[in-house]
Amino acid sequence: MSEPAPPDQAPLDRLVAIMARLRDPQRGCEWDTAQTFETIAPYTIEEAYEVADAIRRGDMAELKDELGDLLLQVVFHSRMAEEAGLFDIADVATAIADKMERRHPHIFGDVAHGGHHLWEQTKEAERQARGATSAIDGVALALPALQRAEKIQKRAARVGFDWPDATGARAKILEELDEVDRASDEDRAGELGDLLFAVVNYARHHDIDPEAALRAATAKFERRFRAMEEMSSRPLKDLGLYDLESLWQQAKKRD
Repeated sequence: MSEPAPPDQAPLDRLVAIMARLRDPQRGCEWDTAQTFETIAPYTIEEAYEVADAIRRGDMAELKDELGDLLLQVVFHSRMAEEAGLFDIADVATAIADKMERRHPHIFGDVAHGGHHLWEQTKEAERQARGATSAIDGVALALPALQRAEKIQKRAARVGFDWPDATGARAKILEELDEVDRASDEDRAGELGDLLFAVVNYARHHDIDPEAALRAATAKFERRFRAMEEMSSRPLKDLGLYDLESLWQQAKKRD
């Protein structure tokens, strides 16, 4: 049995060595060796959300741990790629370092002025170099639905396909809501999707992150619902609508 990675090794090198050991076909961990890019991807997404949750709660100790979990995902994917002869963790680090320098020519190059607009111009040039033919190419399919809708809308807005202000976006919400009300059972899901897309557009025009807004609203509902359960002397399922509404109003006041 091989020895564990020495604790005095550089931290990232130690983590890379640990993952290599876990992935060893003969002596590694049965679960780790069975994983693929596809099976690990959901964990990668989950860890990113847990990082965001720790930030939202202001828990810096938890953030350190969650960032470690997210880093492990990067090392895991890199190790699988190395085994397949594709790239390794050093290639990943080199690629992002090159990209950061390339997208900040006003810092690392000879461009006098820069900023976010220059970043976007550089990204657009990179997309075109990769063969992108549409302004909305390259928006990841795996993004949460609200976030992806917002990114698609922003891309379309760059070429002028956008409401001039929030008034048009608001009117579109009312239009789509009416279509949901009039839709058949077969078409209602599609019309509801159009309504959600319109709400994202309205949020974007008010510089509100719809994903974050919905998460906050869900957390608020959860907090108030738990308060209702605590205040009630009986299970909520045994209460009538009047009592439930009364508890809800009390929970709102406690919030």
